[in-house]
Amino acid sequence: MDRLSAVERALREAAPHEIFDVIRSVIEQRHHARAVDLLLVDYAMTRLQPVGVLPHTRSPVPVYDSAPGRAFGAQEPVCVYDRSESVVTVYLPVSVRGDRLGILSVTVPVEEGGELAADVVEELQDCADALAHEVVVAERDTDLFLQARRAERLTLAAEMQWQLLPGRSCTRPEYSLGAQLEPAYAIFGDCFDWSASADDLYVTVSNGMGEGIGAALLTNLAINALRNARRAGLSLADQAHLADQAVYGQHRGKQYLSTLLFRFHLPTGDVEIIDAGSPRVWRVREGVVEPIDLEAQMPLGMFEDTDYVPQHFRVEPGDRLLFISDGVYDALSPGGEKYSLRALAASMRSTRLLPAPQVPRVMLQELLGHRGSGPAADDSLVMCLDWHGRSTAHDR
Repeated sequence: MDRLSAVERALREAAPHEIFDVIRSVIEQRHHARAVDLLLVDYAMTRLQPVGVLPHTRSPVPVYDSAPGRAFGAQEPVCVYDRSESVVTVYLPVSVRGDRLGILSVTVPVEEGGELAADVVEELQDCADALAHEVVVAERDTDLFLQARRAERLTLAAEMQWQLLPGRSCTRPEYSLGAQLEPAYAIFGDCFDWSASADDLYVTVSNGMGEGIGAALLTNLAINALRNARRAGLSLADQAHLADQAVYGQHRGKQYLSTLLFRFHLPTGDVEIIDAGSPRVWRVREGVVEPIDLEAQMPLGMFEDTDYVPQHFRVEPGDRLLFISDGVYDALSPGGEKYSLRALAASMRSTRLLPAPQVPRVMLQELLGHRGSGPAADDSLVMCLDWHGRSTAHDR
């Protein structure tokens, strides 16, 4: 505990761009490490990018078919031994409250034929956890880590969209969330948001009109209006109404935003929902995939002073909800064939054993196989929520 406190103190006292240098120095001194690297997952979640000053000279590591990728996917340390050099490289997940940032890679010597002690792996994981928290804080004051996340240059619209997002995954005892946008480096208007309190989880999935900067500006206006209303303690209906007024006041109905708004009551699983447009919801319960039918109401900003009426349903422990934008439903193959609901349902079933943070990436990869490598006609958004429910022990 004293060692961990010293590490955390050293990280807090370091300049934002030096926190990785600090953790590397600590690990090198305590464990005689021969190499320490920080790899952050890129926006497409297909590569792990080494952190370093521009221009980057080291090659990224694929998330799939690599030892660092296995550690990233499983969120567990993975050890790779090189007996000829008497060293082991341990790959440790760098994550904050379920938000997967990347991997800390540490190469240390071991005795011939020996194994890395479990307490050493545990201490290294503590260092990775401490570093993860500091990376999130440091990103407010340095571009070093944000630059490492991009395998190619983002469009300005994509830059605006990614800065708007809360993260790409989140975990609490009651639920696990994961979401992904494509094309990651040229997003148009799709967006997601979430926020949790002691007893409530708010989730928003949006699909804005247009493309490029215009779509990003529209989405930014709506999401910030929703956040403003939520942080004022307004009801879900009033949150929708305020955002509707903000968008209509700016665009007078010429631009609008299709949005799903949810409030999950964590102790009971009761869900309040407003369907203001096209993103759709599917539920997987005991292996059965089915859409959740909702009363469609007007998109945000289409008309002045729209009244929004919440609907209600209930989630049960073991339920999986998937929120999917029309960029998935309407995706066309090179031959002009639309991605079918049957193919979508099959994708949901094939990913049912994966944890929620991995599902969106895999489903979008399957969609890409249908659409081909050409430019996308629209954004594609997939969000997955696994509901665990609140245990009696938690209530006490």
